[in-house]
Amino acid sequence: MHRYRPSLRLTEFNLLLITAAMTFVGSLMIFLVDKGTVAWTWQDVSVGLAAAAAMLLVNITFSLRGFRGDQILFPITATLAMLGMLMIQRLSPDLEAIGAIEFSLSARHLMYLAIGLVGMWLIVMLSGPLRVAEWLPRYKYLWLIGTLALQALAMVIGTEVGGARLWIQVGPIQVQPSEISKITLVIFLAAYLDEKRDLLKESWQVGRLKLPPIPYLLPMGIMWGVSLLLLVALNDLGPALLFFGIFVVMLYLATGSRLYVVVFGLSFLAACWLAWTFFSRIEIRVNNWLDPFWDPYGFGYQPVQSDYALSAGGLFGTGLGQGHPAFISQVQTDYIFSAFGEELGLLGALALIALYFSWVLRSFIISIRAQEGFAQLLVGGLAASLGLQTIIIIGGVTRLIPLTGITLPFVSYGGSSLVTNLGVVGIILYFSSRPRRI
Repeated sequence: MHRYRPSLRLTEFNLLLITAAMTFVGSLMIFLVDKGTVAWTWQDVSVGLAAAAAMLLVNITFSLRGFRGDQILFPITATLAMLGMLMIQRLSPDLEAIGAIEFSLSARHLMYLAIGLVGMWLIVMLSGPLRVAEWLPRYKYLWLIGTLALQALAMVIGTEVGGARLWIQVGPIQVQPSEISKITLVIFLAAYLDEKRDLLKESWQVGRLKLPPIPYLLPMGIMWGVSLLLLVALNDLGPALLFFGIFVVMLYLATGSRLYVVVFGLSFLAACWLAWTFFSRIEIRVNNWLDPFWDPYGFGYQPVQSDYALSAGGLFGTGLGQGHPAFISQVQTDYIFSAFGEELGLLGALALIALYFSWVLRSFIISIRAQEGFAQLLVGGLAASLGLQTIIIIGGVTRLIPLTGITLPFVSYGGSSLVTNLGVVGIILYFSSRPRRI
């Protein structure tokens, strides 16, 4: 890779121009609807312009540094991030008015976006000189220990929010360890599965029964146990379901065996049933999933208001800034998809889903093209992690599955989620610049 020879990234630049235009128009619409006037100044759309300029600056610096990685993934990411920033900018005044927040969401979210973009840029630019592709798989057990330590830290000193211990308070900042753990988990699994890939495809014959190579599945079993432990100790289904999904998908990517998917999937369903039976919080989530009107002013308030919002949006939506998504508590995090459904309608919600589908598809294309087995599994695992996270939260909001406490990638408000997911994009972009098979 010629890192220091300038190389124009015109495809990426042209796509980012479309994103910048969308951001400008969206920012202007939000301002005009809120003020009820057609008079505006450039300062009124300064937040959107600053975010769009940051995205274009990333492209320019990539070109000047001669980065030759994928040119499609970042524009998709930028579009999702800009849509999230626009919705948070639109929600902030309403949430402040009803006393739901005590600070400007949009200003803080813009800060998180800037930190995430800087982190992504540093990963892309420094991974080559630091030989990241060589030492990441070398210390695979260190990544496993780091994953377990982060989750143990959440169990011991985590702050309980809404009944679940998912956050660690660091001064005025809340950090969600599971967002970092999903990256370290994928790195470990990619390195381990690449090393043991052939052995995991073998089986032991006991009479007519074929057994998998149990000794080589032991570290996998540890992660399986941790996923179930998370369900119990952290008192929430979201991280457990996400981690377990990553584990099963990557095992399938490495071996191609559907037996693993069936066996571990059934075991996790059994664990979920036990959790529903013995833990009141999980029982409440299931009850809200089946019938949120059992307690519409209490535990069922969020899903009921979400259903009303999605219904009010119809096909075309009420219009950006003209709905009432602030009626949903925590709409900026868990239920931001409902805000899109209300104000942009079914078509806008489907467009958002299409962007996520395109992001995952592009990442898998990068994975397939990679020469190294570790790179294939790493990129594929990271793509699966964000894809699963999207499916879990959108499925919960639309009540296809019980709601879980995780964020919608790139779109929901939250520093931990936005910064780490942009870091994921940086890792994938770096590996897209390495030698390819196709």
